[in-house]
Amino acid sequence: MAELFRLLGEPNRLRLVVACLDRPRTVGELTEEIGVSQSLVSHHLRLLRAARLLRQQRRGKKMLYDLPDCHVATMLTNMIDHVLEPEDAHSEEQE
Repeated sequence: MAELFRLLGEPNRLRLVVACLDRPRTVGELTEEIGVSQSLVSHHLRLLRAARLLRQQRRGKKMLYDLPDCHVATMLTNMIDHVLEPEDAHSEEQE
């Protein structure tokens, strides 16, 4: 588990996984969205696929990347919700 969190701790890899939350993406889309070189995106995608955080699927001539596991999507969605919560929401829960 620590290895998975280490992989997700790198900002570009985390951004790639989050970008694939709502729909499958091509390398070109990910490159444009993340704003780094295609070779760097490809490198990160290889690592994320090896860790089974992303899946590669062929659709026609395109290779698409998505999240193969609903548990990972749920965890990321929950973390995003947590980060976006107003700070005072935590203090109200503790009272």
